[in-house]
Amino acid sequence: MTTSAEAQLHATLDDLLAERACERLILDFVHRLDLGDPGSAADLFTPDGVWEWAEGDRTVRGRDALRAYFGARPADRLSRRVTTNVRVTRTSATTATATSYFTTYRVDGHTGVGMVPPRPPTQVGYYEDAFRRVDGQWLLDRRGTFLTFAGPTEHLRQA
Repeated sequence: MTTSAEAQLHATLDDLLAERACERLILDFVHRLDLGDPGSAADLFTPDGVWEWAEGDRTVRGRDALRAYFGARPADRLSRRVTTNVRVTRTSATTATATSYFTTYRVDGHTGVGMVPPRPPTQVGYYEDAFRRVDGQWLLDRRGTFLTFAGPTEHLRQA
């Protein structure tokens, strides 16, 4: 028989494991965009996952569309995203939500050689995420993007 204290411990452990799995998805997402295969970021979403922007009418639905969207990133783009203030809340045994802040540094026209002199960030904002556990694996179900500061991506001049 399970005691009340044991049940509470198991619930707390389940919360912690879910929160950590969702935090890892947030970090894996930016890693794949910046240092990995950008198209593979779609694998972190449910098959019917959604990426949407609060401003304008911009929504990408479904893993195939997400793969095409992320995979269309320019080959000469250099980007680094800083993600912080990650706050995950498990809402049920199979769902969770999160808010995280991000800063994006990005230029196009990078040859892959040398450092780029510092410049202001291209974007600063936050994500609102919904996660769903599918077949024992936590995945992004919906990501909302809210930009507080944004500007165009600079294109480096070739010397």
